[in-house]
Amino acid sequence: MILTVTLNTALDLTYRVPALTPHASHRITEVTERPGGKGVNVARVLAALGHEVTVTGFTGGATGRTVQDLLTATPGLVDALVPVAGPTRRTIALVDDRTGDTTQLNEPGPTITPAEWSAFQEAYEDLLAPASAVALCGSLPPGVPVGAYAGLIRLAKAAGVPVLLDTSGEPLRRGVAARPDLVKPNTEELAELTGSHDPLRGAQDARRRGARSVVASLGTNGLLAVTPEGRWHATPPARLHGNPTGAGDSAAAGLLSGLTEQLPWPQRLARAVALSAATVLAPVAGEFDRGAYEELLGRVAVTGEVSAA
Repeated sequence: MILTVTLNTALDLTYRVPALTPHASHRITEVTERPGGKGVNVARVLAALGHEVTVTGFTGGATGRTVQDLLTATPGLVDALVPVAGPTRRTIALVDDRTGDTTQLNEPGPTITPAEWSAFQEAYEDLLAPASAVALCGSLPPGVPVGAYAGLIRLAKAAGVPVLLDTSGEPLRRGVAARPDLVKPNTEELAELTGSHDPLRGAQDARRRGARSVVASLGTNGLLAVTPEGRWHATPPARLHGNPTGAGDSAAAGLLSGLTEQLPWPQRLARAVALSAATVLAPVAGEFDRGAYEELLGRVAVTGEVSAA
């Protein structure tokens, strides 16, 4: 079982409009809702790849109940969300059909009390026992300590469970110091962490700060991996046009599935890039086009070198 942690779960709403115009009224042509938050997105892709996945984090209010109903209806996912008093947030993606661009509106999430945070940590420790890997993803809701991910990483390492961390800002800085097995920042997050705007130097610095392996998302230029085994750059076969919402989460799912399957790094990266690209091409934000994924997988270019023994 793979465990994904989404402390700031959400109900994702996607609205499509013919054209998005500021200060104007819009007629929505299509509405899609699904359980969201980065770790939930990762879990959905992992389940679609055939993995057993347990989803944990917080849930509250009517929105939280909707999220849980949608999770229960998703094959391969087990709901282990921890109830809280505050309502689960909503995120709204406004898709402009004319340009394909997406405007994102994200609520902050419920305020978590100290008692609720303690209850979550107890549940998390219990869930680690059967886990083969854990993904810690996304922002922290109000009330959760900024060092939360660092503490969760230490608990996972004590249980012998490998950890992927995908967050930003101070939670990323503190989390990296706790020595996760893999971090997956984008170029902006990596620059904020290390002060370097060169992805290779930034990834090397992030490893010196504690991360065992670093996979930097380069947007349309693919992924850069710096690991103890070597360094590689994986790129999609062509520049793709579509909705990038959730593409980074699909990449994280590809990396985590490759880790649990013990694939060589070039295969992990090819899977991650193909999943990310197939998510951009999918008609619904955050899903991936399976046909596109299977077609792209063999066309991802991976270059690099193995470290000397």
